[in-house]
Amino acid sequence: MQTFRTSKSREKILSRIRNGLNKSKAEMPFPEAEQQAATAIYRTPELSLEETFADEFSRLGGKFVFCAHEQEFLENVHSLIDQRGWKDVLCAESRFLDMFQNNRIPFVNDLSPDNSTAEACITGCETLVARTGSVILSSRQRFGRVSSVFYPVHIIVAYHSQLVFDIEDGLRFITQQYEGQVPSMINLNTGPSRTADIEKTLVVGVHGPGEVFCFYIND
Repeated sequence: MQTFRTSKSREKILSRIRNGLNKSKAEMPFPEAEQQAATAIYRTPELSLEETFADEFSRLGGKFVFCAHEQEFLENVHSLIDQRGWKDVLCAESRFLDMFQNNRIPFVNDLSPDNSTAEACITGCETLVARTGSVILSSRQRFGRVSSVFYPVHIIVAYHSQLVFDIEDGLRFITQQYEGQVPSMINLNTGPSRTADIEKTLVVGVHGPGEVFCFYIND
């Protein structure tokens, strides 16, 4: 191992700098914030969690669809496919794929990494975050790293039991669900993909889906 010698004058200067930094440490601004719960920092929503999420999600460019039950969810998805004229929709979740096949909803196929031309992809999620209108996804979901970003339209299916108020609650939900074995990737999606890198002009759908739907099943 090679060592380097420094001059005495250099060491004196560095020592004075260290001592000066130790003596002039800035106090943390608003130290009481560390002791406050998130509910004390963020105001309590005036609306229900469902309405808060729907408002925030829609404000960010997402399309929220309320479904009273699973049968209404199937009908709404079928109607969307007919309206858009889609011929190839992929589904990453086996339980939803079984529902579509059992109800003979056409054009919904199992997700395959080889298919790069599908118009839309249906996935589940880990949680919905009401305060920010965000959706939390993870690598523990089937094709969790690619299914939500690779296709032009992302269709998210979520149940009432997956709705939480804030991001902290969502992370706690995931930790409990997987019994402390946190997924290697947790992705917080907030609305459609968008960027303003070029001349500060907002462009949608550059690095991911241009449209995001959330079918919320009130179970």
